[in-house]
Amino acid sequence: WWWYTITSNLRHLNPYDIQHFPIPKSAISDRTMQSLGRRYIEDIDRKSTMHARRQRQTGLTETQQFRIQDSKDIINEIDGTLAKHYGFTDEELDFIINYDIKYRMGLT
Repeated sequence: WWWYTITSNLRHLNPYDIQHFPIPKSAISDRTMQSLGRRYIEDIDRKSTMHARRQRQTGLTETQQFRIQDSKDIINEIDGTLAKHYGFTDEELDFIINYDIKYRMGLT
């Protein structure tokens, strides 16, 4: 989240945002990370909703809306696994998991 907020326009995910994200090579080859990534994608897709809107100029448009906060348990598992690759302490991991939680969980 932090990387996204400082490198992007907060509306679009650009190739630069992904290509320049500092991630250890060990995390990329970690089978646990790969499994968590698949679970996460499946989870957010399953919990997403499609919304149709009729617009005067473009007609009917559909958008898929994701409620990322509904997948917080898997996100926490991902954070815990990544923390090992970055060498974070328990205190640092706790900070990451709870960073901006009221906003990330839609509690405001």
